[in-house]
Amino acid sequence: MSDVRINDRAENLLNVLIRRYVSDGQPVGSRTLSRETALDLSPATIRNVMADLEDMGFVSSPHTSAGRVPTQRGYRFFVDSIMKVNPIENTALNEIREHLDVGSSREAVIGNASQLLSQLTHFAGIVRLSKSKQGRLKEVEFLKLSGNRLLAILVTENADVENRVLSLDRTYTEKELIEASNYFNQLYSGKTLDQVRAALVGDMQRDNKEADRIMNDAVGIARELFAEDTAEDDDVLVSGETNLIGLPEFNEMNKLRGIFDTFKTKHDLLDLLDRSINGDGINIFIGEESGYRALTDCSVVTAPYRMDEQNVGVIGVIGPTRMAYESIIPVVDVTAKLLSNALSHQDL
Repeated sequence: MSDVRINDRAENLLNVLIRRYVSDGQPVGSRTLSRETALDLSPATIRNVMADLEDMGFVSSPHTSAGRVPTQRGYRFFVDSIMKVNPIENTALNEIREHLDVGSSREAVIGNASQLLSQLTHFAGIVRLSKSKQGRLKEVEFLKLSGNRLLAILVTENADVENRVLSLDRTYTEKELIEASNYFNQLYSGKTLDQVRAALVGDMQRDNKEADRIMNDAVGIARELFAEDTAEDDDVLVSGETNLIGLPEFNEMNKLRGIFDTFKTKHDLLDLLDRSINGDGINIFIGEESGYRALTDCSVVTAPYRMDEQNVGVIGVIGPTRMAYESIIPVVDVTAKLLSNALSHQDL
């Protein structure tokens, strides 16, 4: 909406209207606008400006009131062109620093970030985890179990350990498993797990006659190992979803049920947060911009967090479109930066 232009008078009135509506949730009339602006305008002039803003799609008139409320288009213009972000309060900043303790485990630090966002904003805090896709492989070890089963131990450079039992189409000797793991580690150690997957696709497409037995064994076992490494390993933590109960925007049970179903299934949230993971700074999805019907009356404010100079996940807040964006944005931004710092400066 950067190409949309309105005059200073209309911008001032839209600014006041949105702030007042965010504050009390009631349609804002021309008398209130006249009283709360520094402009020397008659009620008739204000009504004319409001009519112009309504024609532009920035405000609408509820049937039950002569006042007006901002539309999603109005919020978007406000965020892009009018809003000035407030500095985060020192008490909130200190609370974030205190709870993102570098002495905690990686999982605890990330979980604390979701809870912090919920507590500080009084909305739902969300954190996308993507450790499996973003981590770098340190080593894999294959241990023989009974029959055609083996235990695969996958260790990443950030000390994440995953144990998986694989059922293969033939029995491997202990010697074969040692050779396969040594070959695999020599070839793939230090690569991200996404890079390992991509390399395996090429290796599996080679003519078997071109590969020796050890490589065939390593690739065959790894194919089973990474076939189980699905999107289920990427997860979303949601905290404080009950904060949305009782908000007037969600007083219809069907709306609330749709939002909670989205929290439960997480598929839509994963897709939405995936759009933010490769970006820089804050992303804001207002209402229908999310692309999901259940979130039509919601806004989602997100920011990626980093570890060792690469984006590894996303944190954010989900609340009604009627939120104080100028205060929510710095909380999400600062939390993402302090979480990145915590993850990059500790041995987790």
